[in-house]
Amino acid sequence: MKGGTRYSEHIDLQEVEALASLMTFKLAIADVPFGGAKGGVKIDPRKYSQGEIERVTRKYTMELIKKNFIGPQVDCLGPDMGTNEQTMTWIKDTYKNVKGETDINADGCCTGKFISQGGIAGRAESTGLGVYYAVRELLNTQTFVDRCGLSTGIAGKTFNVQGFGAVGYWASKFIEKDGGIITTVVEYNSAIHNPDGLDVEDVKQHMMKHGTLSNYPNATESVVEFP
Repeated sequence: MKGGTRYSEHIDLQEVEALASLMTFKLAIADVPFGGAKGGVKIDPRKYSQGEIERVTRKYTMELIKKNFIGPQVDCLGPDMGTNEQTMTWIKDTYKNVKGETDINADGCCTGKFISQGGIAGRAESTGLGVYYAVRELLNTQTFVDRCGLSTGIAGKTFNVQGFGAVGYWASKFIEKDGGIITTVVEYNSAIHNPDGLDVEDVKQHMMKHGTLSNYPNATESVVEFP
């Protein structure tokens, strides 16, 4: 099986089941010979230190190992909302420490690791690239644009982006590169707008530095710190 590992205070069993079902459909469409899976921990990673997140991740991985719920031939985990390359590297390291002597493919227990730890180039932007491809195909489908009253192509069109993590950021980068104009970015705690367009990389740097879109200097309108 194959699927993401989500760290979110809102996750529950029903959501995990639904996301696993969607993964099944995705893999089938892509003709990848895996079943769909999903997993997660009900935790808001923003509220905990790096050391605490590491201990949670390693404990979670150990519980999966005990139940035989992880492994290259069992369930290959991947990153999702609230997890990243560091999280996946901790998972790989924990699994390899326990199973490395008996599983020659131990490094393949998860994807999305740091490249230096067995990850592959292009993984970080892959999901956002998929969003871009979907948007590009829709806007190059004549029947779709006719129904929407649009012209074909991405160039010159404006886009709103909800969520500016790995997926939203990379999708925005590719859309911008193709001539699209990102006018609005909405995050969990703030939002910004500029009808003339926002510089995607500049917005990302501001978000990384401040943890919020608040006070972004090139926005003409903003909503600061949602309650």
